[in-house]
Amino acid sequence: MLELVHVTKSFESPVDSGSVSVLKDITLKVEKGKSLVIVGPSGSGKSTLLNIIGALDRPTDGKVILDDKNLADLDDNKLAEIRNRDIGFVFQLHHLLPQCTVLENVLIPSLADKKMFSKEETQKRAKELLERVGLKDFLQYRPGELSGGQRQRIAVARALINKPKLLLADEPTGSLDKDSSQNVADMLVELNRNEQVALIVVTHSLELAQRIGHVMELNDGVLTDRK
Repeated sequence: MLELVHVTKSFESPVDSGSVSVLKDITLKVEKGKSLVIVGPSGSGKSTLLNIIGALDRPTDGKVILDDKNLADLDDNKLAEIRNRDIGFVFQLHHLLPQCTVLENVLIPSLADKKMFSKEETQKRAKELLERVGLKDFLQYRPGELSGGQRQRIAVARALINKPKLLLADEPTGSLDKDSSQNVADMLVELNRNEQVALIVVTHSLELAQRIGHVMELNDGVLTDRK
């Protein structure tokens, strides 16, 4: 479903005319419904790799193939369409709109393509997702009235509203306390299994990594299986 082939990413050095390699010859496959956790120290390139997988950035070299499409061959409009339809994003900060209700926040990605599902379908799915993440009684609340763990669960429901094939989570428990982190981790595992959405999580937390599944380590731009 997802394949990276010899992906590299370099940036121009701020101190000389050379370049700095952040990702080095990364090759990776993730099948439908499978889960993968990527760990590594700060500055190792984890977020850069996730941004490239999620079509938020382009590799310097190599291919990112999602459902037989090489993302490097697509223009910005097509990439935006794929990000909205096929990929769900969960970040360390939930990025909810404070003026919108819980239900409205979950529905926001569906507004970009109203032909994808009917209004009735998206409303029903949003309510079902919020029930599954334990927030069916909070539809009309606003983010400021809820805990950090609750807000992150809303962000996960929002990421799933368009039935993506791939869910990307960047430090999804990084700003949460221990109990909330465990709840979010359990929820990601359950949704990965029940929704059959491929899941890739980037984290510093080895505890979270072990709860989710296959763990790989990114160190100095090189991705390997964690032993």
